[in-house]
Amino acid sequence: MNTYKYIRHILLLALLFSVAIATAQTHTIKGIVHELESSQRIPGVKVKNLRTAEETLTDREGQFHIEGQINDYLTLTQSGYEVDTAFIYQEGIQRIYLVRDEKAIVIDEIVVSRLTDSRLVYEIAKAKQQGQVSEASQHRGGLRLSPSRLFGKQGKLARQNLDLLLREQNDRRVDRLFSKQLIIGIVPLDDAELALFREQFRPTQEFMETASPEDIRAYILESYSKFKSNNK
Repeated sequence: MNTYKYIRHILLLALLFSVAIATAQTHTIKGIVHELESSQRIPGVKVKNLRTAEETLTDREGQFHIEGQINDYLTLTQSGYEVDTAFIYQEGIQRIYLVRDEKAIVIDEIVVSRLTDSRLVYEIAKAKQQGQVSEASQHRGGLRLSPSRLFGKQGKLARQNLDLLLREQNDRRVDRLFSKQLIIGIVPLDDAELALFREQFRPTQEFMETASPEDIRAYILESYSKFKSNNK
């Protein structure tokens, strides 16, 4: 092979390698947008990737496709609904639920699991405010106890909601570290088993943030042994 052909061959391989890397890093984000309370699909929602500034609209079935990658943020805007932001942290169909303006949310585990991260933060702040048992006094200064907030139905419900919301937020933070890819790279589990395994053996956030890769591997192997023994 002469020098010219050799250089051309190298350049061609380099080009193909660059294209392969770009293709691997970018993919199409697919999703469906629903109304939170009714679960009905919402057409005409503007979906924008904040990193690329690319925009698209959901179709009649509430579905959308937009170029993006893991760790991208999407904003969703539709008249009559509150603007929300979705963080893309795993592959697969993204199901996003929007909340109507000025409409109260009935909190339960199913509803909480549907909230996007940004909406979850908003609901936590609202529940904290509604569940406060003391308030600032405008005339005497300092704080005073509010019996209506302490014993009232709304205050009690807000505090119950807060516990549920904070637990969901913690679980999401752990699940992003205790990921499906991490687990199946160590132990053989199908999709149904994997969901049950993550729920039964979800570690603490502190452990996932401070443990070494060897410690995490040992934890998964030990938990897998218990999982198989409990589900014989």
